[in-house]
Amino acid sequence: MTLAGCEGLSPDPGSNQPKPDALERARAKQGNFFGGTLSLGGDSGPSTDGPAIAVNSYLWRASLDTIGFFPMAQVDAFGGVIITDWYSLPEAPDERYKLNVYILGRELRADGVRVSAFRQVQGTDGTWRDAPVAEDTAAKMENAILTRARQMRINSRAQLDG
Repeated sequence: MTLAGCEGLSPDPGSNQPKPDALERARAKQGNFFGGTLSLGGDSGPSTDGPAIAVNSYLWRASLDTIGFFPMAQVDAFGGVIITDWYSLPEAPDERYKLNVYILGRELRADGVRVSAFRQVQGTDGTWRDAPVAEDTAAKMENAILTRARQMRINSRAQLDG
């Protein structure tokens, strides 16, 4: 290993030690994965532990529960994005579906989740082609996620009360 051009520089004795302010800023940027809105139960109110995940924990977990049978391509808990890979139902191997789920906020509200659904059909030559999706597919998925999220919140509160 060769060092060139370093002669004449005198190292600061404390330069290898991070400054306390820098440590605090790094911890604040890192956040608390299970704090704030993404917790394993209890209140999903705002946290003072630093930056929290900006999505509702019930909607997030309900989304994962509802579409858990799809293979996952991308899951971003901090951004509230779930993108599935293509999935074919066993009874319809010549068509496949893909979902994009977006959790839009920190509150459990009907407009807090948005689903985009995509469908492809396999041609006789074996290539996949985009095809229309039934108009109510995305709405049905959103409603299933919302129903599951409400059940989770009710169960969580019942456990706290009981």
